[in-house]
Amino acid sequence: MLKGPGSRQRLDILEWLRDPVVHFPHRRPADLLEDGVTPEALAVKLGVSRAVARTHLDLLTGVGLLQAKKVGRRTYYRPDEYRIAEVSHYFEKGW
Repeated sequence: MLKGPGSRQRLDILEWLRDPVVHFPHRRPADLLEDGVTPEALAVKLGVSRAVARTHLDLLTGVGLLQAKKVGRRTYYRPDEYRIAEVSHYFEKGW
């Protein structure tokens, strides 16, 4: 998941979503810290299509590192800090 094609982009996504106010412009109706970031905003930041951004987001959500939240017709993504800390702990132990 974190090795191979796109792994650098996925690590960038996790880093950017940890402090979305710094990395993404704020747009209503959602709150960047509370709700997260849309695939469209992430696609612009990465310089890729929305479909590619969604693929990265779906993968990170699927392994539990991101949480998805619907606000109206849009889906917003934010990090699951508890799960990230849990996974990080396993890597620190030499897993």
